[in-house]
Amino acid sequence: MRLVHLADLHLGFRQYQRLTATGINQREADVAKTLQQAVAQVIEVAPDVIVIGGDIFHTVRPSNPAILHAYRVLLRLREQLPDTPIIMVAGNHDAPRTAETGCILRLFREIGVHVADAQAELFAFPSLSLAVLAVPDVPGVERPAFDPPEGYQHKVLLLHGEIAGVLPEHAASADRAAIEIKPEELNAERWSYVALGHFHVYREVAPRAYYSGSLDYTSSNPWGELQEERERRVPGKGFIEQDLVSGAHRFHPVAPARVLLDLEPVDASGMGAQELDGAIRARVDSAPGGIDQRIVRVTVRNVARHVVRELDHGALREYRKRATHFHLDTRRPEPLPRRSGHGSSTAGGARRATLPELVGERLRERPLPAGVDREQFVTLGLRYLQQAEDAVMAAMPVVEG
Repeated sequence: MRLVHLADLHLGFRQYQRLTATGINQREADVAKTLQQAVAQVIEVAPDVIVIGGDIFHTVRPSNPAILHAYRVLLRLREQLPDTPIIMVAGNHDAPRTAETGCILRLFREIGVHVADAQAELFAFPSLSLAVLAVPDVPGVERPAFDPPEGYQHKVLLLHGEIAGVLPEHAASADRAAIEIKPEELNAERWSYVALGHFHVYREVAPRAYYSGSLDYTSSNPWGELQEERERRVPGKGFIEQDLVSGAHRFHPVAPARVLLDLEPVDASGMGAQELDGAIRARVDSAPGGIDQRIVRVTVRNVARHVVRELDHGALREYRKRATHFHLDTRRPEPLPRRSGHGSSTAGGARRATLPELVGERLRERPLPAGVDREQFVTLGLRYLQQAEDAVMAAMPVVEG
């Protein structure tokens, strides 16, 4: 009895400003293409059951092209694997905030997909001796105890939610699930398998309990996902194949339609603008496979604001033209050591950061929605801060000595 577990498709995800020849956001088209590749691989695996752990769409009200694409790929699965049940739950991106709105996922019941969108449902398949408890991520709805039903050889818990203490800070702060569960509440040892959705990086939570991760880089912080994958030695995005009898487990990588490159950071300490231009150019020229039509980030640490202003912006425009998206992530120097007799300081001897420095740091760390350019976001935030300071100074009475 082989199960395939995938989650977090995020069809309709949009990012950056590039459009296809047909006027579709390029990243939306990329995510749809990645799903097509994943479905082709699932059909080759030919599992006995397929479970999808939520966030089928990126928004509660997806676009017509996103709905049509989901319908086509699910219909393809139904046609190519007619005897394989497909069970899906709604994720926090799928579930409307009000019950009367209704969930778009109900559409897929018309082609034989088993959908839990408003409350937990138990789907039984007697011919397979299989029961699937499907628990959607719906705010305000009481969730059941995660107790396996009796009378079935194979018992699967399908759940979209956040397992407490599992998600790293970059993920937990960016996208909160309505459901938060303590690991011991899963009763993982009593289930044949626990299929989780919400966290975008493949991860084991308990024996036979896994996040499959997303199929593409569809969070507000894809660079955090890449870092998490490197640290945990996860081979990118993909889906899980689990044998419910033998316990054999396999992660199937799926190559995203568009490559993300997080190039080696630059330490700009002591560099002038011309030297930093050369260092950035060296990173671009040595990028594996080049930067053309890719999503690229170069992080520059310890760079003063005036150096950033003096960079070769013509070269930066060239990189942005070549890449699908090129992000130069510039970060100010750490607080300077205290100089005796001058300026305020902390107890540890470092100069206190100024208000613009603190605001800039927080804006650079803040998770952003898809499509928001961080450089412009930080620049605009600091501009507003300066305008507020100017307005306060202008309103202060003049005191004559």
